[in-house]
Amino acid sequence: MKTLSDRYRQAHREAKWAVGLALAYFLWWYVSAYAFAPAITDTAVPELYFGFPLWFLLACILGPIIFTALCGLMVKYIYQDMSLDIEKESHHE
Repeated sequence: MKTLSDRYRQAHREAKWAVGLALAYFLWWYVSAYAFAPAITDTAVPELYFGFPLWFLLACILGPIIFTALCGLMVKYIYQDMSLDIEKESHHE
């Protein structure tokens, strides 16, 4: 990436991926925490998976592991190493 506009384009692309992944994580957490939580009127003890209720396992244990791995993949395949040196754009015909 030699030109400033190329770097801005890449930075915007990376920012969109980061915001998208953050929103996806929030959606994962919200759905797994509230969709799998027992009803308030339910007096029975919830079924446990590895010692945790399903909503907690999905929202607070598996979610962070999955999205940390996705973040690492995003950095490896989407982000690019850029030089901070500025070169003027040339408009050759």
